[in-house]
Amino acid sequence: MKIAFLVGKFPVLSESFILNQIAGLLDRGHEVDIYAINGPADNGSKVHPIVTKYNLIERTYFSPVPPQDKADLTPNNDRFIKQIFQRNPEVCQDLINVAKHGKRAKRFRLLYKAVPFLEGKSYDIIHCQFGSIGLMGLLFRNLGLLQGKLVTIFRGSDISKYLEKWGYDVYDRLLAEGDFFLTNCEFFRKRAIKLGCDEDKIVILGSGIDCSKFAFTPRHFPADGKVKIATTGRLVEKKGIEYGIRAMASLAETYPNIEYNIIGDGELREHFEQLITELNVGHIVKLVGWKQQEELIEILDNSHILIAPSVTAADGNQDAPVNTLKEAMAMGLPVIGTLHGGIPELIEDGISGLLVPERDGEAIAQKVSYLIEHPEIWTDMGKAGRDRVEEKYDMHKLNNQLVDIYKSVLSSEFAVAN
Repeated sequence: MKIAFLVGKFPVLSESFILNQIAGLLDRGHEVDIYAINGPADNGSKVHPIVTKYNLIERTYFSPVPPQDKADLTPNNDRFIKQIFQRNPEVCQDLINVAKHGKRAKRFRLLYKAVPFLEGKSYDIIHCQFGSIGLMGLLFRNLGLLQGKLVTIFRGSDISKYLEKWGYDVYDRLLAEGDFFLTNCEFFRKRAIKLGCDEDKIVILGSGIDCSKFAFTPRHFPADGKVKIATTGRLVEKKGIEYGIRAMASLAETYPNIEYNIIGDGELREHFEQLITELNVGHIVKLVGWKQQEELIEILDNSHILIAPSVTAADGNQDAPVNTLKEAMAMGLPVIGTLHGGIPELIEDGISGLLVPERDGEAIAQKVSYLIEHPEIWTDMGKAGRDRVEEKYDMHKLNNQLVDIYKSVLSSEFAVAN
């Protein structure tokens, strides 16, 4: 099959689920082109190993980024835009029509996104990662710039935060005209159906991990008594890291020998630094920044408990079952998650992990205390977690399922089992 992946920025380090799918399709002999319609990602000097191994940059078409310092762009006075118009004048004129496309057409934003497609592209499958990208894919297909079956996957912020910002009817046309839809959990599948998606045209395809890269190790109470706890994720409100920090403050006096490592970076780093200082837990809580996957695995391998305290953000943003939880469970760590989004689909409370309410640092502290006081359950909980991940989130199984879904879409047979 010939497949186009439409993404936002590329390659984004935290979006390993997209890289895993691309690699899986290439391994299975399919042809994949990648279109980064928001341009290249800024990862500094860090490059995901999959990008290097599969030479993905060579497969990627980057839409040019509109200049920010020109208020008077027109096809007549800007040489680059004039060159773009010469390639497909009729479509280019449509893409700058603000009356038709609204704010998206202002300052030639739509036009710039469309540049890689202006000569027309044909594929078996057009796979749009995130609903907002699906809107772009549908527009380009309707304008004749793309041909192929349009498959869109909803992953989280696109079917939570995006709806709050743009309205609950924002996907009406996409849901009516798109060929097939995926979500990464049942929580978001139900939401898509509520928005109007045909329930026969949407299935769950979880975000997979390569379980072979995460060796299972039974966890035992450390001989030196130093229990190492970890959280990994972007430093944004949705990840609920504030409540992990507050939980450590509650535990500090009783368990002065604990260590809490927060792996990741983001807009709230300064806020968390201040909070750590205010709560006087700098000797326990460490913000260790972004880590490559190999570095992350090393930290988790030396940890005993993982906390994933996700919350519904003020802007409505919500999580599916997060990959960092899956990775920790695959490695045998007892985990604590929240009753949030799709996380309860991953963690079976009391079996493969523990669940607490959102925004409840005291509840997190109580569960951490319980695990510290009952290390005899760590191994069984870790084994149950590994089994759960292997059963539902093994990357190779899910990539096989993705190929089956594509084949069903191409044959218009949508009876794909969840």
